[in-house]
Amino acid sequence: MPLKGVVDLAAEQARLEKELAKVDADIERVDRKLANPKFVENADEDVVEGEREKREEAVGRRAKILEAVERLKGAA
Repeated sequence: MPLKGVVDLAAEQARLEKELAKVDADIERVDRKLANPKFVENADEDVVEGEREKREEAVGRRAKILEAVERLKGAA
């Protein structure tokens, strides 16, 4: 279904880019925590596992955003 004329493609592109930057920052933040040996050694296992789960969720969101960006490029 063509989106041109129905959806403001430029606004949607900007929204997706902003969301992608946010999710990339989330992934980077979690990666820094998990790369810190003191955090991994001293934090409860539940906390470390929670951070790993947050990272996996963020990676999944990132993939979905990238798919949406590709669909949007195809609609332009």
